[in-house]
Amino acid sequence: MSSLISADEISHETELVWLEDIEQLDYVRQSLDRLPTRKGKPAYHRDGRMIGYALLGPDAKPSRASGTFRRRVFWLLPHDRDNDPDGLYARSAPAEAVDPRTLEARVKGYKTERSEGGPPSTAMRELGITLPL
Repeated sequence: MSSLISADEISHETELVWLEDIEQLDYVRQSLDRLPTRKGKPAYHRDGRMIGYALLGPDAKPSRASGTFRRRVFWLLPHDRDNDPDGLYARSAPAEAVDPRTLEARVKGYKTERSEGGPPSTAMRELGITLPL
């Protein structure tokens, strides 16, 4: 859930790098990973695939204990909705998922009707926007 990431923890982000077209994704999972550098594509050690990652500015300080930097990584697992539209997350999203269209550097992002797989809001209906987009 995006509330698990505080604004302070992402305050040194300068850019988000996307490895896939996020317009085609209803949600991405986000986490804060401990990484050895401020920039560059991090190694990926989960099932599934990395969708994007954050770059940090020069003022970001490493952890005194580990020497690593906390950077956001965006990812999906094999059983997520993009690979399995009728599966576990057909009408919901994992706790750490957010709509990628709501993400920017230093912005946590949030869940939307689209990311939750649920009925469109009144505003979406009034604008003639239907799911899936």
